[in-house]
Amino acid sequence: MFDKLKRNYNKKRLTDERFAFLFDETPSDEIVVYDCETTGLDTKKDEIISIGAVKIRGDKILLGEALHIYIKPKEDISHKSITIHQIRNCDVVDGVSATEAIETFLHYIGNRDLVGYYLEFDVAMVNRYTKEMIGVKLPNKMQEVSALYYDKKIHTIPQGNIDLRFDTILQDLALPKLKAHDALNDAVMTAMMYLKIKNSKRLN
Repeated sequence: MFDKLKRNYNKKRLTDERFAFLFDETPSDEIVVYDCETTGLDTKKDEIISIGAVKIRGDKILLGEALHIYIKPKEDISHKSITIHQIRNCDVVDGVSATEAIETFLHYIGNRDLVGYYLEFDVAMVNRYTKEMIGVKLPNKMQEVSALYYDKKIHTIPQGNIDLRFDTILQDLALPKLKAHDALNDAVMTAMMYLKIKNSKRLN
């Protein structure tokens, strides 16, 4: 009940009716897994430079419908950031504007549930743009992969000291690590994690 009231309240704050579809009823058989690469970890001032997203329908990852966008930032990418995500200034010179990227992303996700690894950060980054562009934050329901993993794993380690690092989870689930470290490949690997966790009664 509270969620419905909150949703209706947020919808009234929407300043661009073109995006009213974000508040439609959520489809039960599709979700979107996404990841962002950014210029830093400050959600108030750093910029998104790449978004990767993939849909899951049922138990299938729809690679043929994947989304991968490069965004040209307002300021040069620092050397420190480049060492983390390997995205150089020359890689985004032909990138789209942040406004175009976020609009494309919103049309891609629609009203589907969102899944991610430490999704809170990626959502906070996107919300900074959506608040300015359409007056509201993402209204989509969200699922955190590391939390789902924790819930399935905790029975094996009662004291709760569970390693939630991305590579550790990937290895523990016996999933392949994709070579390129970018937003899309991270989203695909997270999608594989999600399906493996969802379809396991419990993890050893």
